[in-house]
Amino acid sequence: MSHRTFLRRHPVFTGAELTAHLASRGELRPRTKESLLAYYTGTGRVLRIRRGLYAVIPPGSDRDSYPVDPFLIASRLTGDAVLSHHTALEYHGRAYSVWQHLIYSAARPLKTLEFRAQTYRGTRFPESLRRAGQEHFGVLESEQSGVALKVTSLERTLVDVMHRPFLGGGWEEIWRSLESVEFFNVESVVAYTLLLGNATTCAKVGFFLEQHRDALMIDGCDLQQLRDRRPAQPHYMDRGARGTGRLLPAWNLVVPEELAEKSWEGSM
Repeated sequence: MSHRTFLRRHPVFTGAELTAHLASRGELRPRTKESLLAYYTGTGRVLRIRRGLYAVIPPGSDRDSYPVDPFLIASRLTGDAVLSHHTALEYHGRAYSVWQHLIYSAARPLKTLEFRAQTYRGTRFPESLRRAGQEHFGVLESEQSGVALKVTSLERTLVDVMHRPFLGGGWEEIWRSLESVEFFNVESVVAYTLLLGNATTCAKVGFFLEQHRDALMIDGCDLQQLRDRRPAQPHYMDRGARGTGRLLPAWNLVVPEELAEKSWEGSM
């Protein structure tokens, strides 16, 4: 593969990917990679995003204004990066709102990156997944602009945003986004929820599924599995709104009134 072919097939690439390309050509002499990057950066064909991460600028395009795919950037920030939470909703075309804040999950995420108008934030895979060796439960292999990337399934994403709602955009954004999904594999949702091992998350997922039981054709046995793992005492769904909300005894969950009533529907 020529250098030009590599650049055409890798609109966003890492230093490791470039090293592998050079090795395939037998060109791993000292400073070969640095010289090649310096040449293409100098000619305006390559833009440095951060150390070890680069974007390709097509011939004739302006390096400072050419749009670089943010999904590809997020997917290349670490070797194990997985688009997750609100960014996964956006990738699947299910986010109610478009964010300028992209989220990826990884074993060791990097410091927050600011690039152009976007912020890229990494979050660690949940500890329960790491202990079980299940970091990639519900992770899909996908493709963007011909480049392979990883993204959480809609089922895992549902649970992830319930587990860490501040990475999903808040409750109204989460509810409106998830309600645009016509079908979930509920067995996968329940299995992943139980794998996380968090009683409050079990209650939050159970509440959402029960509220949408008819639309999603939820089986009572699936709900019971989650109800059996609910908190022993009432827990607040929104930790920042203690003292307000509606107690749902079936889930031992105190839910914000606007969420229980879906009050925003009246303003649509």
